[in-house]
Amino acid sequence: MFSVTVRDHFMVAHSFRGEVFGPAQRLHGATFIVDATFRRAELDADNIVVDIGLASRELGAVVGELNYRNLDDEPAFAGINTSTEALAKIVADRLADRIHDGALGEGARGLDGIMVTLHESHIAWASYERGL
Repeated sequence: MFSVTVRDHFMVAHSFRGEVFGPAQRLHGATFIVDATFRRAELDADNIVVDIGLASRELGAVVGELNYRNLDDEPAFAGINTSTEALAKIVADRLADRIHDGALGEGARGLDGIMVTLHESHIAWASYERGL
């Protein structure tokens, strides 16, 4: 399996519901480094996994929709604990939609899967992987 990873970051404010979150139940900020890894079994006709420029642009567009937002105020996240794991899935699903819409080029339609990893610190991160 071949893979290409592009990286970006975004900053949010949010809070959690549930005792398991302790003090994070209060409004707090988070800065995430996000890695999007695109996978395919065979390289495309251009001998690449995906166009890195287009992958970077689309990842930037997806995280740009989240950047500098209080996620508690976003209707799309009403009733959802926007944990690192949940946000990784949201970013992956939004990238998958862009792939299916052709935003990463026709060659990207042959991708087998995508994995999004959100680094919430230098010692903790979470990932979500899905097929395409």
